[in-house]
Amino acid sequence: MARKSIWSMLCLALLLTLVIGCQPMGKVDQGRAVDFDKEKNVVTIIRDVSKDATPDYSFLPPVTYVLPKDPMESGAEPKPGKRMKLDTKNRQIVIYVPTVQNFATINYTLVEQKDNVVANDPLVYDAAEGKQKKFPAIDKTRKTITIYSKRLKSVTTFSVPDEYFSLPVDTWDNGDEVRIYYKQDGIAARFMNITKTDIFKK
Repeated sequence: MARKSIWSMLCLALLLTLVIGCQPMGKVDQGRAVDFDKEKNVVTIIRDVSKDATPDYSFLPPVTYVLPKDPMESGAEPKPGKRMKLDTKNRQIVIYVPTVQNFATINYTLVEQKDNVVANDPLVYDAAEGKQKKFPAIDKTRKTITIYSKRLKSVTTFSVPDEYFSLPVDTWDNGDEVRIYYKQDGIAARFMNITKTDIFKK
């Protein structure tokens, strides 16, 4: 009887191993949120194709995922933004243009730039309110845009041609960086908002 019991347990263990082994392996995707439909719970991202620590948001077309309904499987809602890259050396900014589903590289005129600005610097952090100041900051009178890049640790104020200045504010903002675990294309099994997980990360 004892032998039968042991044999049955071994067979059951083998069966479970086979069943688990047949489950499809999931994949991980990561990128910047450029759009979020709260009503449909759908996020659109530009995938990060970098192989190292420096991000490269250049994958097209954008990728769309339905986020999990279970709040235990989903992090904070993503903040979308269209700024893909800020090149302070060449004074260029790369934005995503939804109407053409492509990128645009804009040469800007530098007004002022301050480097080595950490996340709790008074330039970008309001100690009295206990939170970061709002960026991008648009000055319609001077026709300037000020953005803060935590990764570059820089506060940059610049002007752009009039046809770009009238674009929506989120054009100059970087969307939240998100990570998605999925087994079926377009449907997230788990969702993490990396930016809001670490408030001091770009």
